[in-house]
Amino acid sequence: MLRVTIEPAGASAGGPAEGVPDLSAGQVEGMFEQRLAEAFRALGCFNLAVFGKTGVGKSTLVNAMFGRDVARTGVGSPVTKGLVYYRHPDGFLGVYDSEGFETGTAGDAIVAGLQRLVADHRARSMDQQIHAVWYLVRWSDRRFERGQEQFVRELASLGLPVIVVLTQVPSRDGQPHPEAIELARYIEGLQLPLRPDGRVVLTNALGDPFTHSPVFGLQALLDDTYAVIPEAAEAALTAAQVLDPGRKKKAVAAIINQAVVVAAGVGATPIPFADAALLVPNQVTMIARITAAYGLPPSRSRALATAGSVLLTGGATMAGRYAVSSLLKYVPGGTVAGSVISASVAGALTKTVGHAWSRVCEYALSLDDEERDAFLSSPQVTEQFVRYLKEAQRRGRP
Repeated sequence: MLRVTIEPAGASAGGPAEGVPDLSAGQVEGMFEQRLAEAFRALGCFNLAVFGKTGVGKSTLVNAMFGRDVARTGVGSPVTKGLVYYRHPDGFLGVYDSEGFETGTAGDAIVAGLQRLVADHRARSMDQQIHAVWYLVRWSDRRFERGQEQFVRELASLGLPVIVVLTQVPSRDGQPHPEAIELARYIEGLQLPLRPDGRVVLTNALGDPFTHSPVFGLQALLDDTYAVIPEAAEAALTAAQVLDPGRKKKAVAAIINQAVVVAAGVGATPIPFADAALLVPNQVTMIARITAAYGLPPSRSRALATAGSVLLTGGATMAGRYAVSSLLKYVPGGTVAGSVISASVAGALTKTVGHAWSRVCEYALSLDDEERDAFLSSPQVTEQFVRYLKEAQRRGRP
C-alpha cells in the first residue's frame, strides 16, 4: 500500500529548488483557462447534416442525441439555398439543417449548393467538413418516393456518408411497428449506398405515454454515426453527444492515464515536497482535457478554474505548502516518506485528482441545463471536488 509521509515545513526538503515557480491560485486559474481553451480547440468540431421533410422530427432527434436544439441555441448562417449551418456556442458541434425541401427543384438546388460546399471544404481543415448525413424518413408516411431515393444517391455521390433513419416509430414489447420494419426493408432493397452497411435505422426519439411507445434506436444511430465519421471527428462527437456516457468515460480514462505517465516522469527523480508545483501544469492540463471531453460549457471556465486551483496551488509559500499537503493526504494510504514526491506518489496523486474531477463533471452532466449552469457558476464545484477527493481517501484508492 502506498504510504505518504509529510514532514513539517523546513525539514529535509528545505525551500523550493532553484527555478521552480511559486504558483499562486490566480496563476493556476489563468493557466487553467488557457489550457481549457486549448483543450476545446483540440476537440475540433463534429459537423452533421440533417435532411428530411417538414415534421419528420429533426429537432427532436438532434436534441435527444446532443441534449440541445442547435438551431435554437446556436448561431446560424446560410451556406446555400435551403441550407443553414448552425454552430453551437460551445464550438464542438455544428449542424447543417435543411428547410424541409429535399426533393424536386428545391432538392436539386440543395444538392448543387452542397456540391460546391463539399468541394470547397475538402481543402479546409477537418473541423469544417461534413462528417455524417442523417436522412430522416417519417415512418407514418409509409412510403419512400423516387425523389427521395434520388436525393440520397446524389448525397452519397458527393462522398458524404448517408445514414437513412426512420423516425417516430412506435413499438411494443421491444418490437417496432411491423409496417415500419416493412418500409425499412423496402428502402434497404433499393440497394442505396447507405452507411455503414446498407441498413436503415429505426428510431423513436420521444416517448409517447398515450401510445406507450418508448424511446429506442438512438444508441444504434449513434454507433452507426461513429462508424462512418473520420477518426479526427470522434473526440468532438464524444463531447457533443449526451446519449452514451460510457464513451465519455473511456475518453477520460485515456486522458488520466496519459497524465499519470507524465506525472511519474516528473517524479522519476524524487522531488522535494516543496517543489510539488512541478506537478501542477500537468494536472491542470488533465483537468482541462477532462472538462472538454465531457462537453461542459467552456464559458464556465472561471468557476471551474477557481475550483481546480484550490487544491492544485503549489510552491514554497505557507499557503502553497498547506494546499499541497491537503491534497497529498487524499492520496490512498495517507503520507510521503522523506518529504519527497516519488514517481509512484506523483502518479497516484494525479490519478486521484483526475478521478475526482471526472466525478464532478459527471455530476454536472446529470443536472438539467438550468441546474448545470447554476452549479458550474457556484462554489459547489469546489465543494464537490474536495468531497470526491475525501471519498477516494476513505476508499483507499482513486
